[in-house]
Amino acid sequence: MKLNHINLTVTDVSASREFLEKYFGLKCVGSRGKAFAVMMDDGGMILTLMKGKNVKYPETFHIGFPQENKEQVDHINQRLKEDGFAVEPPQESHGYTFYVEAPGGFMVEILCLIN
Repeated sequence: MKLNHINLTVTDVSASREFLEKYFGLKCVGSRGKAFAVMMDDGGMILTLMKGKNVKYPETFHIGFPQENKEQVDHINQRLKEDGFAVEPPQESHGYTFYVEAPGGFMVEILCLIN
């Protein structure tokens, strides 16, 4: 069985879409104005973004983008920092990881597994 899609309710569909395109390479494959966007990754996973007014996810909710190595994690961390996002340096935890709050009101984890 394969997971087909995930829907995120966000406060700003355009800003969320641009963030996911810029830092994680997702492609917008369809939209309806500023209220809905369909995005796809290279593996065929579909992520839909829907506009909501009062978006509040549980404290531990997040989506994750695994990377192949620590250098890629560091590179994304540095790009986000240079672009003004409040990110802490990656640390070794359940992998080499860090989190960032994305535009639109959801949390993103960037990590690579440590062997």
